[in-house]
Amino acid sequence: MPLRPSTLYSLGRMPSRAIHRHLVVNPQRTRFMCERTYRTTAFRRNLSEDESAQLQEPREEDEADVVIVGGGPAGLAAAIRLKQLELERGKELRVVLLEKASDMGNHTLSGAVIEPRALKELLPDWLEDPPTTLTPVKSNKMRFLTEKYSIPLPEPPQMHNSGNYIVSLSEVVKWLAAKAEELGVEVYPGFSVNELLYDQSGAVAGIATNDMGISRAGAPKENFQRGMEFRAKVTLLAEGCHGSLTKGVIKKYDLRRGKDLQTYGIGLKEVWEVPEENWREGEVLHTMGWPLTSKVYGGGFMYHFGERLVSVGLVVGLDYANPWISPFREFQRMKHHPLYSNVLKNGKCISYGARALNEGGLQSVPKLIFPGGALIGCSAGFVNVPKIKGTHTAMKSGMLAAESAYNAIASDTTNESAIALYDYEDKFKKSWIFEELNEVRNVRPSFHSPLGMYGGILYSGLDTLLLKGRVPWTFHHKTSDAASTQPADKFKQIDYPKPDGKVSFELLTSVARTGTMHDEDEPVHLQVKDWDAHTTASYPTYKGVESRFCPAGVYEYIPDETKKEDVRFQINSQNCIHCKTCDIKVPAQDINWVCPEGGDGPKYMLT
Repeated sequence: MPLRPSTLYSLGRMPSRAIHRHLVVNPQRTRFMCERTYRTTAFRRNLSEDESAQLQEPREEDEADVVIVGGGPAGLAAAIRLKQLELERGKELRVVLLEKASDMGNHTLSGAVIEPRALKELLPDWLEDPPTTLTPVKSNKMRFLTEKYSIPLPEPPQMHNSGNYIVSLSEVVKWLAAKAEELGVEVYPGFSVNELLYDQSGAVAGIATNDMGISRAGAPKENFQRGMEFRAKVTLLAEGCHGSLTKGVIKKYDLRRGKDLQTYGIGLKEVWEVPEENWREGEVLHTMGWPLTSKVYGGGFMYHFGERLVSVGLVVGLDYANPWISPFREFQRMKHHPLYSNVLKNGKCISYGARALNEGGLQSVPKLIFPGGALIGCSAGFVNVPKIKGTHTAMKSGMLAAESAYNAIASDTTNESAIALYDYEDKFKKSWIFEELNEVRNVRPSFHSPLGMYGGILYSGLDTLLLKGRVPWTFHHKTSDAASTQPADKFKQIDYPKPDGKVSFELLTSVARTGTMHDEDEPVHLQVKDWDAHTTASYPTYKGVESRFCPAGVYEYIPDETKKEDVRFQINSQNCIHCKTCDIKVPAQDINWVCPEGGDGPKYMLT
């Protein structure tokens, strides 16, 4: 049964709807006509002439120097750096940042232990007014798990956390947003963006925000509000992992030519409040092994922070072959290992979330620039997988792009052609981001060897301790995560234990903890051209893999004798927590994730 808004009310989660802030527009600008394209999954009834006219109304248009799509650490670091340069050098810039979450940080999910290197460069005095729930790391542990035991492992140098901090990344984002607004950045949460604007040369010329108030059938409702356009000299995409606009520009401008395919993981996380006797302030624990098999890349973590808070989670590489695997159920099972359960027992789970993350490393970073803009942060894929960190590299990339954008805009006197940030690529290759990622480039792909987990552990230990990337070879990611999935009949179905409701939970109980809200009467943002064709292509071979890789109960196959495969494919889009795993992992590659209405999705706190 899909989780519906009425269920959220009964569980005490009052859904909120983003209220659009008033945007000051320039009425003297010539309005730009753009034909609306429909890309939703659901049926679309014939629209009346009046309804069609409403949907084709000209959009209000405004101008900015730089538009940033995405209000995570990368986007906010770029915005702050642009305004710092304005103060240093005198040329004023209008910087607009748009975020799809109803409030800053609501869609931000991470472990999170942050390395403050980039933060120190951006805001040298940051510790004088730090974000909340900032806990210095005091101890590190790494363990290899069997079902009942844990074996100590030596930590690679990259996983040492001396000088690092355990944080709520959503709170860090709120803090950065406040810093950005103090400097004059226009920060607008609650605005989704699915459309880039192009000039006559084919260069990106800005963005258009999504229309609001459209029914599931595609008709304007009483609260319909046309989106608006922001024309910009530079557009920075900071959407995070596997962003919808990023997918489009990578394809349009062939940014992945000569690069490896990106490979991904899914990170699942809960925040617990635990008894004082179970809490060890500042402790960081990482685990490998059980419950994952030697053929599945991944590992668990547990961080003690704040006031008796514990962040516990599991990351599963999405290149796994067995379609019976459920990352969510593996996570629930992992918590029953004594190493975890002894901390969580008698505690209270207060939050849950899940998010895809980049694992490809340096060889999977695409070309960073396109005409009129650039990719920053996890849109490009700067995660250091052995470190299990990407916030510091994401922020640094935003700072580098900001410096390139400021210099390009300041030196542009013609305004006749798209601005190209050529030196952003050069800055990246000369930066500590490149040095860091180059050193560990072979670690993640080493797990593709026939020895699987154990071969990867051996090579990773050798590489991180001794070789440090100083080798003439580079391992490559040759297969996409979707193509890695094999037919269900090659594997035995997994019998997962039933959750006990104390340490482990049912899926919909966890989804309720995300605060997720979508209007039921809006276009489905998980686009499948033909649901029946999808069923025919996917179900006989993979036996409902979508219902298992999704961490939110979005996808179901319901018995239906009237259908060819005796099942009906159903998308419960109101459950979606925006992890984007479906777009990445589905074997047929026929699910396209796009942004729903602004303000929709999870309401993460302390994540």
